[in-house]
Amino acid sequence: MLCKKTGLRDNKARSLVTVMIVIAVTALLLRTTVEQIIKLNIAQNESGALTTLKLVSTALENYAKDHKGVFPASLTVLVKTSPAYLDQNYIAESPIKGYNYSCQRLEPSSYSCSAIPAKCRLTGRLSYTIVTGGSLVFEECSKKD
Repeated sequence: MLCKKTGLRDNKARSLVTVMIVIAVTALLLRTTVEQIIKLNIAQNESGALTTLKLVSTALENYAKDHKGVFPASLTVLVKTSPAYLDQNYIAESPIKGYNYSCQRLEPSSYSCSAIPAKCRLTGRLSYTIVTGGSLVFEECSKKD
């Protein structure tokens, strides 16, 4: 009878070890999958931010070309003109797809607009800035959260 109990305990121990191994492997696969999803999401967000900033810059440059070299006082002007230079005010509607948009400088003679990740390294890794003439610069975001 003692042998049967020992055999039963061995089976339970093996079952417990097997369950623990399955859980560990599942957790590892889940972590890898989540990391890949986040990387893909970041890449899509960064591409969208870059495209949006180029769109804003083109709209600002076209507006200035049509208005004797004077840039508008806000992006709202670009949306409300007929025909509209922009389909939406990206600054007022931020965040959009993981990025916050702003125009730190929007003067009659120049502009500087940025796209900064809403959550550094989670929604994006790069901050973009576009200035008068369409010159684009980017840098790694700094995680302050």
